[in-house]
Amino acid sequence: MRKLIYLINVTIDGIADHNAVIADDELHDFYTNLLGTVDTVLFGRKTYKLMVSFWPNASSDPNTTKSELAFAEKFNSISKIVFSKTLLKAEWNNTTLVKNDIVEEVKKLKQQSGGNLSIGGISAALTLANAGLIDEFWFLVQPIIVGVGRQLFE
Repeated sequence: MRKLIYLINVTIDGIADHNAVIADDELHDFYTNLLGTVDTVLFGRKTYKLMVSFWPNASSDPNTTKSELAFAEKFNSISKIVFSKTLLKAEWNNTTLVKNDIVEEVKKLKQQSGGNLSIGGISAALTLANAGLIDEFWFLVQPIIVGVGRQLFE
């Protein structure tokens, strides 16, 4: 059975905001290595929209580091599923849009053969956590205090 890994950056004051993290080479190398054990990444709509706004075209940004490029190459090549009842289509390479119940769909995915599954973000991940479907929780604690923003555990 496949494992579902929940991986998220969180500040020491509990804020889970992608704009507040220290996205350095060490972080991107860590995520690239993790993707070596994963064959499908799951998203809710908000996290998908955040990721699709940069990673598909990261190689065209002259400021992209070698670590970011390695992450982008791996991330862009891997299968992705976005769960959303409001998105009309998923435009990212290797991405499937699923409008069905996330809990039932993830139960089916976990029973299939293949590598691990990964999810980030908050809303979709908490739905899966509340359903008891997350096998591993990986919190990358950022050594900063943000003070405002979405709390991981509200």
